[in-house]
Amino acid sequence: MEEIVKLLDKNLECVRYEVKDDKIVIWVKSSKKGAVCPYCGTPSTRVYSIYERTLQDLPIQVICRKMFCDNENCSKKRFAETFDFVNPRGKMTKRLEEEIVKISMNMSSIQASRLIRENIADIGKSSICNLLEKNRNVVRQEGC
Repeated sequence: MEEIVKLLDKNLECVRYEVKDDKIVIWVKSSKKGAVCPYCGTPSTRVYSIYERTLQDLPIQVICRKMFCDNENCSKKRFAETFDFVNPRGKMTKRLEEEIVKISMNMSSIQASRLIRENIADIGKSSICNLLEKNRNVVRQEGC
């Protein structure tokens, strides 16, 4: 199980797994001792709280830590640790987001929503439009 988890992010470790009905659910957490504040870049090891994130396209529960920022000059006092395979506050992996954008480029968001719901994940047309808009902004920032 550990090898599968490492494919997502080398800094993840498998905490436990369960078979529920016909699905397997894997709980993972960061193996790092601390996290870096995304607002000011200050490292922190002080944990404020712990919560679980469910991802839409994987049978994984990510155990996330909210950390205190130790920089007195930082505009944020707390932050959530981030992971390489999912955007901050994201409910789906970057891989799924890329696939949705690829599918949606050649059809309407309503058609794409139907196709993706049937085969991949539960997503509405407005979420698809938001991903497409976010993708356009990234392309503009890269100078394309």
